[in-house]
Amino acid sequence: MTEPKKSNLYTRTGDSGTTSLVGGSRTTKHSPRLEAYGTIDELNSHIGLLISHMPSNRDFAPIAHSLLKVQHRLFDIGAALATPTGPGEEPANGVTDSAITELEHEIDRIDSQLPPLNRFVLPGGTIAASQAHVARTVCRRAERRTLSLATDTPVAPEILRYLNRLSDYLFAIARFNNVKTSSTEIFWDKDC
Repeated sequence: MTEPKKSNLYTRTGDSGTTSLVGGSRTTKHSPRLEAYGTIDELNSHIGLLISHMPSNRDFAPIAHSLLKVQHRLFDIGAALATPTGPGEEPANGVTDSAITELEHEIDRIDSQLPPLNRFVLPGGTIAASQAHVARTVCRRAERRTLSLATDTPVAPEILRYLNRLSDYLFAIARFNNVKTSSTEIFWDKDC
């Protein structure tokens, strides 16, 4: 029995600064579409790093499971953003309203375990909390890049809503990591 042939990790087709989109058309690697789904990919990588830094106990297991689902959804969103829309076509949608509602429930569940917030929180604390803040800021950039793409081409509104909720979710996760590990939250001191 022969083993299947492995595909090459390199194709050389992007050496001239272009890349293929879903459907086979090509675009430049600096196009707004590439900026949008490339930043989604970057965000997905940061979330993977966040998961690897979170404590592995029962307080954090539901969050790790939820973040893994987020990673799959981000891959779907990236694929949707990599799919050009023809005239009169609806844009590809990588996320549903129920996924947005699920994120909102997760934010509420986590926030119910946190002390009230009456000051601005600075990024920091545990490594996991710091990484959640990095992911949050990359998520905001992904949202901006996707909004920029939406000025020229149709983008499903659910994608923008999902990214907006996801950055809030990552903020809640950062706070949760610090509070549940008894690390001090760092608050902005405007007079420092």
